[in-house]
Amino acid sequence: IGPLAMVAQQAGYTVSGSDKQDSQYIDYLKKHGVTNIHIGQSSEALAKVHDTTPIDWYVYSSAVEKENADAPELVFVRNQDIKHSKRDELLNQIIQDKKLQMIAIAGTHGKTTTTALTVWLLSQLKTPLSYILPAKTSFAEMGHFDPASKLFIYECDEFDRNFLAYQPHLSLITGVSWDHHEIFPTREDYQEAFKEFISQSDRTILWQEDYDYLGMTSTSKLDVLESDHPTVEEVTLAGRYTRLDAWLVIQGVHELTKTPLKELVKIASDFPGLQRRMEQIVSNLYSDYAHTPEKIRGCMSVATEMASDKKQNVVVVYEPLTNRRQHYMADDYGDCFAGASKVYWIPSYLAREDPKQRIIPPSELITHLSDPSIAVAMERDGELKKTIQEHLDKGDMVVGMAGGGGDSLDEWLRKEFS
Repeated sequence: IGPLAMVAQQAGYTVSGSDKQDSQYIDYLKKHGVTNIHIGQSSEALAKVHDTTPIDWYVYSSAVEKENADAPELVFVRNQDIKHSKRDELLNQIIQDKKLQMIAIAGTHGKTTTTALTVWLLSQLKTPLSYILPAKTSFAEMGHFDPASKLFIYECDEFDRNFLAYQPHLSLITGVSWDHHEIFPTREDYQEAFKEFISQSDRTILWQEDYDYLGMTSTSKLDVLESDHPTVEEVTLAGRYTRLDAWLVIQGVHELTKTPLKELVKIASDFPGLQRRMEQIVSNLYSDYAHTPEKIRGCMSVATEMASDKKQNVVVVYEPLTNRRQHYMADDYGDCFAGASKVYWIPSYLAREDPKQRIIPPSELITHLSDPSIAVAMERDGELKKTIQEHLDKGDMVVGMAGGGGDSLDEWLRKEFS
């Protein structure tokens, strides 16, 4: 929602906001012109803002309502009869007001990398562009509005069915496998949501595997790609799944700009990457956002290729994202860590949990691996730090995989090793 604040301000809106706690993202927003930010969320603080500059529209993240439907700020705007909504309604308003066409990236995994690749390719082609990026990169801000742009690049997340609020000009589907089980109780619910999203898009590019998984029917609105197309391997990025993401983007950008495929392959191969996607923290220590079996396989494909070049062992420290997910996907872990010499499995990062569900310990989750002998249950403590350091001293590649935010494994690794 922070990048949306940047886009709104650059598009001409007057923006203020709040967060429960200070963070590097608050500093980032302030450095980029969104300075009226209050730390702490109370009706009194919001009332002071409203008295100074009357609020026309209060936009809140999905987490606010889920954590507390009667959060003080929500109660205040209801009582004051102030328009309030989640981010999708404001973004749709900006797109409508500025006459933009949305290029949407949707899917269970690979969305953020694919969104960043789309911004990268179009930027390198000097295409005027507006976008929201959900991760930091070296080549683009997290939110940007260009008055000359006709396109808006956006990662359309299926969580809370948010992506169904949009009618994209072009949608790129990165891959589909059942997730967000608290929102989609059955696999069929999840599939139907994606089919509805695709039906709302003017054009969609997706993989044959997902076309089959969703039970789609061929129409002129669909472009179905084969994952074994030989040109995929002409992209020189590390990791099979990253190359597939790049090929998907290449097809989309080719459709938008008619730039020759060979030129786009060359540009895509120079993609510099993004934060928390095999991001190096110190020598041989990496952090990745992988937190589902599919994402883990994608990360392992990158890690094993990189390690092979240096003849290194790959060691994984894994922190699952949410306990509730584990109740649904434990059986899917299987061989997802194939290529790792060791996996240190720590307790799940807890967020928006169902209090009725028991907490599944790492030792039990490990039994769902095809080869449980490669994994050890550990805690995030001094002993883990010592173990990681021993592997680094031996020259091993250590990859921390975690999807959480504040106080996650990612944050801990940066604090302990940077």
